[in-house]
Amino acid sequence: MLRFYCTKKLLDRIGERPATEVSGISGKNLSNWYTTILFLKPQIALLVNECTLLPLLMPLAPEKTLATRFPAHLAEILSLHGWRPDRIESELRQLDGHQFLKTANRSVLGIMNEFAFSAEVYKHHHRSDDTQRIALALAEIVFKPIQYQSPSQLLAVIEAHGSNLH
Repeated sequence: MLRFYCTKKLLDRIGERPATEVSGISGKNLSNWYTTILFLKPQIALLVNECTLLPLLMPLAPEKTLATRFPAHLAEILSLHGWRPDRIESELRQLDGHQFLKTANRSVLGIMNEFAFSAEVYKHHHRSDDTQRIALALAEIVFKPIQYQSPSQLLAVIEAHGSNLH
């Protein structure tokens, strides 16, 4: 089950009422995503994986289709991080269905805020609207809460070993 833990401003924009409780079985490492809006031009959805802290950027519009467009964007970013196609397909198969929830993990929210700031700085400094390029740069930022040096390095471990970190 794919879970989007959304900020209030995003829930209001997509017109979804958050579920009151988590339903379904969790996938492996890439099933829980913290999601917000970046008010850049064009507006972007910033998604941060709860387990790996992997940042993913995708166009916000059309807001109502965010959940259905997400798997294709996830496949693209995993491919850019060097994942094999069979491994990507395996991960995506586990993300059957989706659910919108309110944010719950304050640590991930703080990291999401850091990514939002860094994305804006990168976009302006490099004069780039390439969301994949920005996301790859964000994935190299080192955070203390994870065992590995960056989300990018943690993804490499998961892909290589097929490990479930939960």
